[in-house]
Amino acid sequence: MATEQDPPVRVGRRLAAIVAADVAGYSRLMGLDEVGTARTLREHRAVTDALVEKHGGRLVKSTGDGVLLEFPSVVDAVECAVAVQAMMAQRNEGVPADRRMLFRIGINLGDILIEGDDILGDGVNIAARLEGISEPGGICISSSAYEQVRGKVALEFADMGEQTLKNISRPVRAFSVVASAVGTHRQVDRHGRPSTPPLSVVVLPFANIGGDSEQEYFVDGITESLTTDLSLITGFFVIARNTASTFKGRSVDVTQVGRELNVKYVLEGSVQRGGTRLRLNAQLIDAETGKHLWAERFDKPVADLLDMQDEIVSRLANSLRAKIVAAEAQKLKNVQNPTSTELHIQGWALVNNNTTPDAMLKAGDYFERALAIDPDNVEALVGKATVHTIIGAAIMGIDGAASFAKAEVVLNEALSKNPQHPIAHLNLGGVYMLTGREKQGIAECEHALALDRNLATAHAFIGQAKRYLGREEETEAHVNEALRISPRDNFAFWWMNWVGFAKLRLNEFADAATWFRRAIESNRNYSWPHLGLAGALVQLGDMEAARHAVQQARALDPNITLRRLRAKMDMVSDDKWEPFLNSLLQAGMPEE
Repeated sequence: MATEQDPPVRVGRRLAAIVAADVAGYSRLMGLDEVGTARTLREHRAVTDALVEKHGGRLVKSTGDGVLLEFPSVVDAVECAVAVQAMMAQRNEGVPADRRMLFRIGINLGDILIEGDDILGDGVNIAARLEGISEPGGICISSSAYEQVRGKVALEFADMGEQTLKNISRPVRAFSVVASAVGTHRQVDRHGRPSTPPLSVVVLPFANIGGDSEQEYFVDGITESLTTDLSLITGFFVIARNTASTFKGRSVDVTQVGRELNVKYVLEGSVQRGGTRLRLNAQLIDAETGKHLWAERFDKPVADLLDMQDEIVSRLANSLRAKIVAAEAQKLKNVQNPTSTELHIQGWALVNNNTTPDAMLKAGDYFERALAIDPDNVEALVGKATVHTIIGAAIMGIDGAASFAKAEVVLNEALSKNPQHPIAHLNLGGVYMLTGREKQGIAECEHALALDRNLATAHAFIGQAKRYLGREEETEAHVNEALRISPRDNFAFWWMNWVGFAKLRLNEFADAATWFRRAIESNRNYSWPHLGLAGALVQLGDMEAARHAVQQARALDPNITLRRLRAKMDMVSDDKWEPFLNSLLQAGMPEE
């Protein structure tokens, strides 16, 4: 307490670079070995404190596993953070994945209040919140810090877009620091070799075949938009357009490009116009081996070039999202002591490719193992919630309400860590939709699309929610939009199935049968379109085919009975489904 003799505490202001850092999953590490973890942290701090001093920084205060630092220069702050993470990567070499101590670091340039030796204010709070959304072992900086360091440090930055940070009144644009083509900052793998970000890609400038100058802006627009849209995919590291553009017009060796830019995948393509038609070719290449992994061709009449650009970019972004995850998961199958990131990639590869009960249980196990290593792994949290949702919606004999409740809890946890995670908002919209909160579900899906316009499933979810609201005539248009931007999506069979059920409710049985058959052609291992087809066929008078469809559904999921179907549908529907259930009874579906 101040007395009359005490000098007043002077409160001043200054502009400073603020660094906030803490240990990811520290509570879990303490639970595994309290004494050993505390000792290890002290040992690490002895080294990192020396790096802070070397780079001209000041320790403001420490809070258990965290520190708050102040630097007079943003460049010094970023270079110190890079040195700390590189040093930590070396010190973690040989340590089991679940015992590694990984720092998260947030950096902001802002105006601060000085109160004695302490610093306060939004400038400090933003640094702390950026630390919270940083990846373990990563560095996240504000746009104000980025503007001061770009071009001055040999690093690559990935644009994370505007982030809504807890207790910060306005969105903050953030950038993550990643390995650079010209820098020395590279994390090391479990063998001490320089590592490459797992979901890393560069979009090389597409070639303008024929050299038509009028077409050049369209070709450049494809490259730029695709780079931007891929960078919106959480977990992806995409080389900035300015760096990639240095390869324009050059004949390149993709394996050399991969080494220079420290990426695992290269996308290259070409555009050629002939008369009234335009042809675009794109191919994804493994930068480590030079192997072609996937190719896509668009051969379309020339219409509005801007509309064409949007459609092409959306289709490519949706395909690449799944292809790169699948390719990386294949590489990780035999990895010993996988990291949390490596585990969640394998989980997502299963979710993206297969919704059978066995696949979902295996994916859930991957996500649980990832979270055991890093409880703050947002991608694993969202994956875990996705598995709960799919199991609750698709698998008979499972308590759907309990599964959806679990998913909602996990999604809220994920969004508390990353409020702008598009797939978390998408899946929360799905949970709302499946639990009688259709309007909230639509709002969440629209929020997801504002964050990532290429989330085709969000369009389909909106169509399904409108079916639940009794607006079945609107479902088809939303699903067609989803199919337009992702026609070969791994979840397209779900969307087609939803249109089939909308058509059933509208008594358009021939159209319903067509949509159900499309869904079955897309994925023969999903039971619901077989059930829908059976209901439509009964109304169309084809009882033999209807009985066969029921048999097919029960072969895929022997737990299906009328009682269980009624329980699933009662969660989101009303007694208008009784005619459908009666049709299944006529086609041989048992009551119990």
